[in-house]
Amino acid sequence: IAGDSGWAICLEEMKSGEPEDLFPAAVRAFESGDRQRVETVLNCAVGNDERAGAVVSAIGWLCPRQAATHIDSLLNASAPALRRMGIAAAAAHRRDPGTALERALEDGDKRLRARALRAIGELGRTDLMPAAIEGLGSDDARAGFWAAWSLARLSDEPCAIEALQQSVESHSPDEYRALQLVLRRMEAAEAATWLNRLAEDCRSARAATIGAGIVGRPDAIEWLLEMMGTPALARVAGEAFSMITGVDLAAEKLEGARPAGLPAGPTEDPADDDVALDEDENLAWPDAARLAAWWEERRGEFMRGTRYLCGRPSSDPWLEQVLSSGYQRQRTAAALELSLLRRDQPLFNVRAPGHRQQELLGLRKPAPET
Repeated sequence: IAGDSGWAICLEEMKSGEPEDLFPAAVRAFESGDRQRVETVLNCAVGNDERAGAVVSAIGWLCPRQAATHIDSLLNASAPALRRMGIAAAAAHRRDPGTALERALEDGDKRLRARALRAIGELGRTDLMPAAIEGLGSDDARAGFWAAWSLARLSDEPCAIEALQQSVESHSPDEYRALQLVLRRMEAAEAATWLNRLAEDCRSARAATIGAGIVGRPDAIEWLLEMMGTPALARVAGEAFSMITGVDLAAEKLEGARPAGLPAGPTEDPADDDVALDEDENLAWPDAARLAAWWEERRGEFMRGTRYLCGRPSSDPWLEQVLSSGYQRQRTAAALELSLLRRDQPLFNVRAPGHRQQELLGLRKPAPET
């Protein structure tokens, strides 16, 4: 809206080097189609993963027609870092890069190969499963993980399941991404047995608690109520309870108070080196006693051994409804569940601009592209 003055402001903000300051500059540059501005943004992004992610997000924000030209340019660039952004941007739009993806899978740049392996699963490229199987044996951890993730999204390959389980058990950086997929690939009884084993290790108790909500069996409710008594696990236990039963803790007045004396994130002490944000900051504190009473009244509505999401057994129509009207974490779960039922289709992108998601879900008419 601000035109050239807006671009000047964006240029000034870009000097911070922060990805959040690069994003508006990238959107402005790509929308303008000005080659010099685009090069300025790309030069700032190359060599830094977070800034490259901001550029990819900016292209993801564009309408498909605007994005197509920039994606094609990146896919045909000489620098592997630019081609990697091209693969990522195409995947954000759930657009198949075609032969560019196949070339990337054979490229000598390991980071480009890892991004291409991830795109196989995002785009539902079942024809490229042999490449994912080969990628399982990669000596690069990122490539190996994304090969396992894509293969598990597209198949029941035992080696992929085992690799994702190992990612969880070793507390890798992708622990929770692996958890979300592998538990949905495992049989419910097998998943419950594995979660019980994880719960016995204090280092894996958080993963086990989150996992109970992923598996979705009401058999775990009593255990989740017990976990609510442990402050470090209370909120994820409450979230898992909601994932299974569909109860909204805030709406049903089932929230509790933060335990007295429990820190709420980074302190104001300059000598405290821990500046990590509270990873459960946006989750409600559950009132275990009231939730136990709520469950006692409704337990007869749930069948033991059945997998639930948001209060109903998982099925195509219900998953589509959750994807259309659920909260974001619920929608993420529904999209992943649906992707396992529709292996040759792209994984629905719940991070795309809201209006585009609504159009894809048939909730609004597509806006005319300008």
